[in-house]
Amino acid sequence: MPCDPDGAGRVRRLRIAIAATVVVGFGLTLLVFYPGIMTYDAKFVHDDIAKHTLGDWQSPAMTVLWRLVDPVAPGAAGMFLIIAASYWIGFAVLALTLARRARRIAMLVPLLALAPPAFVFVGIIWRDVLFATSWLMAGAVVFAAPAKARRPAQALALAFCLFGLLLRPNALIAAPVLAGYILWPTGLRMRDAAVFFAPAILGFAAFIHVVYYDVLGATRQHPLQSIMVFDLGGISHFTRRNQFPTSWDEDETARLLNDCYKPTEWDIYWRLPPCDFVMRRLEGSEKLFGTSAIVAAWARAVMRHPVAYLEHRGAFMWNFLTGANLTMWLVDIEKPNEIVFHDRRAFRAVKSIHDALKATPLFRAGTWLIVCLGACALAWPRRHEAEGAFALGLCGSAAIYVLTFLVVGVASDFRYAYWAVLAGLTGGAATVSSRAGRSRKDSHGP
Repeated sequence: MPCDPDGAGRVRRLRIAIAATVVVGFGLTLLVFYPGIMTYDAKFVHDDIAKHTLGDWQSPAMTVLWRLVDPVAPGAAGMFLIIAASYWIGFAVLALTLARRARRIAMLVPLLALAPPAFVFVGIIWRDVLFATSWLMAGAVVFAAPAKARRPAQALALAFCLFGLLLRPNALIAAPVLAGYILWPTGLRMRDAAVFFAPAILGFAAFIHVVYYDVLGATRQHPLQSIMVFDLGGISHFTRRNQFPTSWDEDETARLLNDCYKPTEWDIYWRLPPCDFVMRRLEGSEKLFGTSAIVAAWARAVMRHPVAYLEHRGAFMWNFLTGANLTMWLVDIEKPNEIVFHDRRAFRAVKSIHDALKATPLFRAGTWLIVCLGACALAWPRRHEAEGAFALGLCGSAAIYVLTFLVVGVASDFRYAYWAVLAGLTGGAATVSSRAGRSRKDSHGP
């Protein structure tokens, strides 16, 4: 019988099994979610295609991509297929790469893609999901690249990283961590990373500005001022004094200071009665929103009342990390009184699993922040190895991304931590595979 000392045959069979599992997983995704679940945020982006307009409130980059695929797969379908394909390709590439290094972990990776906190979002059209799958692809492409193909792989990975940044500009502080991994995928050099970090932030900020406004010509809709309105509402509540650059009648003042504030979302001041009077005044009758008056009022309130600002931001972050926040989107936006896909057995089964687990730590952003921080701690001693660098690049960027919501968060939905879910699953698998590979080498000796 032919000898197979290096296990090439076993690796080949394992890779076939991985590929088959991924194909089944992708088919299951189509069965459950096709043509995708349109959310209100996604509808705003898709409507811009018909209007031939681009705004910076969502992401003009997402609108452009959707415009390209819409003629082929109209409506939600085009964006759903991009998200689903990038999701499964990312997990597949990682699993196939690990097949030779840690066979048991490699087979586990495509099964991790079916984990409820990850899988139940694949069919929902949110830029947070597309952002996460884009960054997953960035990490997986570099991790899988052989030495002779590393430069092209790095270029492709950087493109995925930059596209994700265009989807979520608030990932500006996290992006250099992922980009650093792309540049040094075989081992993290701390001195190089430290020198790279600050210039990368400045370069990425300039990149966003140039692409949004100079290349795409996006209309300025002042999304940063939504953060300021939320902060002004929070500081007003905790100081019991109006911090907005306008005055209110007695009833509005009482509501603003006592009843309006919740550490959950800025929509309370924007579109949710009875406190939507705030944005009606700021954006409507007095036209202050989008002007320097909001910026000046925000800066003045933060400087004069730093403790109240920290109370507000701390309350928001605690709710974001630990609260029972929105998870799956289930509303049919064409028929708001109905659950989407309510007549589809496969979707109902996934929804039942989601509903059973929603109250558990699996659907808490804080859980995945802890997972990512733990993976980083375990990967740190192996940062000069490919698996350790991969885990640090993905989980490190995810941890920083989640933590930035302490300053820039305006809503508490679980989807904002979705990158931490994917990074935690894949980075954790890489960390475990590194430890398993080291143990196997030690057991066999030099």
